[in-house]
Amino acid sequence: MILCRVLGNVVATQKQPAYHGHKMLIVQPVDEEGNDKGESFLSFDSVQAGAGDVVLVEQEGNCARQILGTKEDPFHSVICGVVDKVNT
Repeated sequence: MILCRVLGNVVATQKQPAYHGHKMLIVQPVDEEGNDKGESFLSFDSVQAGAGDVVLVEQEGNCARQILGTKEDPFHSVICGVVDKVNT
């Protein structure tokens, strides 16, 4: 799992049928202090996250498919938790 900040929503009129009914968000990996780390990417939401939230993201297809769909669905990344606080 990686720590990320939600940058915003993605709206697509044409998409993979398995994606219907799932909210897609742009997330930016961050370090424990909230500084950007790496490149942003798309992730599907399973916890009703919104722009500005710090979240936990699982970037492994099997986990994403187990949370969001079936073993054949093309999910790669899923937001699986909203972070309230990070202690280091």
